[in-house]
Amino acid sequence: MSQRFCVYLLLDTSGSMRGEPITSVNIGLRAMMASLRQQHHALDNIYLSIVTFDSLIKEVLPLTAIRNIVLPDIVCPESGATFLGEGLMHICQKVDSELNRTKDAQPLLFVMTDGKPSDTLAYTEALEEVQRRSFAKIIACAAGHKADASALKRLTDTVVSLDTMDSSTFSQFFQWVSATVSANQQNNDSALPPPPAEINIVI
Repeated sequence: MSQRFCVYLLLDTSGSMRGEPITSVNIGLRAMMASLRQQHHALDNIYLSIVTFDSLIKEVLPLTAIRNIVLPDIVCPESGATFLGEGLMHICQKVDSELNRTKDAQPLLFVMTDGKPSDTLAYTEALEEVQRRSFAKIIACAAGHKADASALKRLTDTVVSLDTMDSSTFSQFFQWVSATVSANQQNNDSALPPPPAEINIVI
């Protein structure tokens, strides 16, 4: 069996994402999958998992080869907190149970939120746990003007921001995610591909 390249998406589904933002996320995810599926050589090597977080942590897509994925519709509750710390701990548990450290490539983690962690203590504790795992790259997205990029900077140096949360912007973001996955799948030390104009690198 070829080396697996595992990608984890941790997506905010708190109450503020309800409506157009989460609809745009779903459109963006479909654009990402269409892009990834064009890489026929990687259909069986790239594995994707999607976890959402609000007041609850949900695994909406178990770790699955790109070839076999049927994307679920991501939904939001009418209201809900932003338990990013608990979400990160869940990702750490998945990495521990799902990855073979001797056979699988180092995984990628993408985190997207439009706010800031509600579970501040759990978030601080989760940061230490994330650093103990061997992610090839951690990329965080601060979506919209209310997102706390400074909190995400505690998680990773690679933070991008989206000024708007419409379907066009999210599609551009997730296609950039696809390009990043492709570049790293071919070379774990690959630099990030240049983002489109709608995506700003947070310094």
